[in-house]
Amino acid sequence: MKNNTVKLIAYYLPQFHTIPENDKWWGEGFTEWTNVKNAHPLFEGHEQPVEPGELGYYDLNNPEVRQKQAQLAERYGLYGFCYWHYWFGNGSTLLDMPFNEILRTGKPDYPFCLGWANESWTGIWHGAPDRMLIEQKYPGKEDVLRHFEYILPAFEDPRYIKIANKPFFLIYKPDNHPDLKRFTDVFHNLSIKYGFDGIHFVATNVSESWPLNEYGFSAIAPSYHNGIIWQKPRSWIKRTKKIFQSKNREIVNDIRHLYSYREARDYFLPFSKNKEFIYPTVVPNWDNSPRVGKRAVILHNSTPELYREHLEETVKYVQNNDTDNKIILLKSWNEWAEGNYIEPDKKWNRAYLEVTKSVLDEFA
Repeated sequence: MKNNTVKLIAYYLPQFHTIPENDKWWGEGFTEWTNVKNAHPLFEGHEQPVEPGELGYYDLNNPEVRQKQAQLAERYGLYGFCYWHYWFGNGSTLLDMPFNEILRTGKPDYPFCLGWANESWTGIWHGAPDRMLIEQKYPGKEDVLRHFEYILPAFEDPRYIKIANKPFFLIYKPDNHPDLKRFTDVFHNLSIKYGFDGIHFVATNVSESWPLNEYGFSAIAPSYHNGIIWQKPRSWIKRTKKIFQSKNREIVNDIRHLYSYREARDYFLPFSKNKEFIYPTVVPNWDNSPRVGKRAVILHNSTPELYREHLEETVKYVQNNDTDNKIILLKSWNEWAEGNYIEPDKKWNRAYLEVTKSVLDEFA
């Protein structure tokens, strides 16, 4: 890929293999596919369940699956994967097998980075919001050191995505961390010790006005889709909420968060003209009813062509940035149970991937 092209980095969910914890919490053999297969339509025209295309109901224990995913992503112009990383404190991790195997074997030979999903696991993703499964903890400096040591082999891997010799490390909810500046200071200092020039920290779930420099971050990737999806009281949504809801929200069969994808996508781009430190997010689709039923948020009637327009606008937003900051996050590669994916499915096959390549090639 040319150095001056946009870097489209896709979030990658590793919950497509069994782990003892999920067997205990949700029943033997549970993976993300369990909810996908059990989904059903909630209103006329609601396309559920969705079915995977050529990759099938894969198991990430299979290295051939991981290889095929990377080959598809590379063929259609994606720059790399951002693997969700789960560190709950005191060495507690989950769902790390696929990435550990990728690190151990050196395959697939495809760029990657890590996104720390730093929040507690409750049953909210599977319809039981009051059930605490595993708590996210921040035990202190020794835990930060231990965390860095755990992921250092990834940073040192030649496939790891780096910006100006700084490993790209995304934090899902930085405001959740009670001592964020200490955390970033320790990571920065240790990274320099090991030959890097610091860490390229990226924050999600923050507003454009979030003081990134104060906390040692290089960029933010504001999750504007979350403002619509979860109705969080962010300043931008306050400005548009009445217009958006009156134009787009429908209430069908008691589903209170049913929106037109065509209209919703117009609210996903950042407002700020100071673009160098903002990495926008493209969202091809969304329907998390397989997880939560009628409490779902559904962006209805997404199509490859509507996604094309959304991606084009997003690429235009970053195309004048310097080479290092022409970065877009894609949410997501394979979040099947929240209806948020770009992998081939039975309805569209590779259409979303083909659109992605077409747009990226146009602006290369």
